[in-house]
Amino acid sequence: MNSHRSDTATSLFVAHRNLLFTVAYEMLGSAADAEDVLQETWLRWSAVDQAEVREPRAYLVRIATRLALNRLRSAQRRREAYVGPWLPEPLLTSPDVADDAELAESVSMALMVVLETLGPTERAVFVMREIFGFEFDEIAATVEKSPATVRQIAHRARQHVEARRPRVSVTADEARAALDAFRVAVETGDVQAILDVLAPDVVLISDGGGLKQAALRPVIGADKVTRFIAGGIRKAPDFAIEPAVVNGNPALALHVSGEFDGVLTARVQDGRITELYIVRNPQKLSWLGEELPLSLR
Repeated sequence: MNSHRSDTATSLFVAHRNLLFTVAYEMLGSAADAEDVLQETWLRWSAVDQAEVREPRAYLVRIATRLALNRLRSAQRRREAYVGPWLPEPLLTSPDVADDAELAESVSMALMVVLETLGPTERAVFVMREIFGFEFDEIAATVEKSPATVRQIAHRARQHVEARRPRVSVTADEARAALDAFRVAVETGDVQAILDVLAPDVVLISDGGGLKQAALRPVIGADKVTRFIAGGIRKAPDFAIEPAVVNGNPALALHVSGEFDGVLTARVQDGRITELYIVRNPQKLSWLGEELPLSLR
């Protein structure tokens, strides 16, 4: 590649880097895997004749999505052997992510957990269509299906996701208020206050990956979740809980004996927490040391 072509390829890749990372992360639920996809995307892109590419953004997203799709298919087999529930890797996101409601919703832990229930091709189609707004013809070329088939897949995936996502959107302030109430209740050991902020049918999912203590299956119901919290977080030595912003949404950072121990995020509805997600697997917490810029465009 000559110097001019190299400069053009580099500038175009850098211009779309945040978008490509976001696409890969939403496909894979793993920042580490998303970074690997970025590296592979660059290697493929650097070998392309830029003069033959009419729409660099679409071309780059197509490369990244194909690579992520292949990686997701192999990752699903590994996740079947995972110890306990598998939750996406939480990200420390920059303030502009939290300020963009559409972007914050797309990378929220609640939606990422729902995306985990889709098959690889369904997930690729949903992400490209519903989150990034690609046309069916572009998606078809990426997943190597006909446009008609892609329309059907998109319809099924949308129905699947809509059936599992909240009916009413919640503002960041409402989510933060519920998490603050939960934090204070846990810190003070007020069992009734914990019960009051939890929905009766609340579900708690914790991910320790076999490396940290966590429930091996979802904990369901306010009473059971409260007992889990009281017997886990409350009994940890020198525990502390601090407000945080993770995946563009309000969250709580957990500290034990002065060391960072995990992240708690939640789904909130009608002022109460309906789902709690706790990630303690240390292998999934390495991306919380620096803010990551994300983009839908």
